[in-house]
Amino acid sequence: GNGYMDGKELQNFIQELQQARKKAGLDLTPEMKAFIDQYGKSTDGKIGIVELAQVLPTEENFLLFFRCQQLKSSEDFMQTWRKYDSDHSGFIDSEELKSFLKDLLQKANKQIEDSKLTEYTEIMLRMFDANNDGKLELTELARLLPVQENFLIKFQGVKMCAKEFNKAFEMYDQDGNGYIDENELDALLKDLCEKNKKELDITNLATYKKSIMALSDGGKLYRAELALILCAEEN
Repeated sequence: GNGYMDGKELQNFIQELQQARKKAGLDLTPEMKAFIDQYGKSTDGKIGIVELAQVLPTEENFLLFFRCQQLKSSEDFMQTWRKYDSDHSGFIDSEELKSFLKDLLQKANKQIEDSKLTEYTEIMLRMFDANNDGKLELTELARLLPVQENFLIKFQGVKMCAKEFNKAFEMYDQDGNGYIDENELDALLKDLCEKNKKELDITNLATYKKSIMALSDGGKLYRAELALILCAEEN
């Protein structure tokens, strides 16, 4: 559930893909062969659903539509999230998701009928709604990002319980104004990188900060927005 397949997970997937195609009397497509050549012998590769989608036939491969300009970086993704989670609820419901997909498809110059858009929305919910609550949280929808761009994966390993998070927020909100500005976030992230060197790379500090500040309101990062990144969902 970390947002990508690697190691044994990836090996098992490739084996099952080959067996399923053979059982169905089908050869591997050129895209599948290229995929297996790239990942079949590797045990240290990581692949997310967007990369994996490249092995699908074009007509079934609507996921690749989302490799448009708006999802080329974590910062762009966070700005998109900020736009569509308009009520700051921390999740996108089915109607918000439908608008999100429609906008992205239009930006990719893909015109589709409303019935098809509804179908895509339902597919997305089935694929990404891990807890089956009919809505998508930030980390669930972030699986649309390529693994190498998905900084949220790295933050999965440093999330805090609610009590720890609230204590940290109050510590770094040094002027007590109820939000964290860019300088305060910088200090928080530096300390996180120092404490979690296995998960976070301090050389990527500027990228982390830029992506997280994309959630801010005019440079003000409120508790609820920062919680999406640093507070464990079960708390």
